Amino acid sequence: MQLYYRSLGKGKPLIILHGIFGTSDNWQTFAKAVSEKYQVFLVDLRNHGNSPHSQTFDYPAMVADLKEFIEEHQLGKPMIMGHSMGGKLVMWFAVAHPEGFEKMVVVDIAPKYYPPHHQKILEGLASVDIDTIGSRKEADEQLATYVDDASVRLFLLKNLKRDENHFAWKLNLPVIKDNIEQVGQALDTDIVIKKPALFIRGDQSKYILDEDKEPIRKLFPLAQIVTIKDAGHWVHAQQPEALYEAVTRFLDYEPN
Repeated sequence: MQLYYRSLGKGKPLIILHGIFGTSDNWQTFAKAVSEKYQVFLVDLRNHGNSPHSQTFDYPAMVADLKEFIEEHQLGKPMIMGHSMGGKLVMWFAVAHPEGFEKMVVVDIAPKYYPPHHQKILEGLASVDIDTIGSRKEADEQLATYVDDASVRLFLLKNLKRDENHFAWKLNLPVIKDNIEQVGQALDTDIVIKKPALFIRGDQSKYILDEDKEPIRKLFPLAQIVTIKDAGHWVHAQQPEALYEAVTRFLDYEPN
């Protein structure tokens, strides 16, 4: 599958992968800063953003998409970075293609299983009367019945697009809903990946707990685990400068 992407900067390639319900646009600000040192590829994953829709939505399919993207753009062994679902994809890719990348960065996700916890968001998105709304404000008002947090609604409504006189979702909502269990799937493997790895967690997030450090280092023995203060799951939005510092320090480091 040919994924939609945007590219910024020059230098070593760095691919950034968004999370569930996200798009490449979510990482624009971070990418602009990092693009002063690297060539950044912001990618829309399948069934998200401007990338194609498919009835298949699981990590093996997304790993194949990422492999195809790297080969198509002749990126060699890029550095790969992902947030949440995108971070889980980075881990799956590392196991499937351990020689296919140079370094990996995983933002606020562990290799463990996460039970489905997006039901309210899925119900809210499905509740928006996409055929009759005349503005984003109307969509926001309908979504607010299910999602209290205005910042989360703003994030979700970036998935709305306007075609001529009506709105439509960029997301493939029916397929995502039917396969939401796949998003939390554990990385169940005995393969050990001895490549430089950085795991970043927000100190207010529950996605990577202290007890998850040992399982992370079992699969990725070279992993550094960095905790960002005053950040929840949305580290790039809540503490962008601290995230930039941690990521660039890791990417810039060259062992003697």
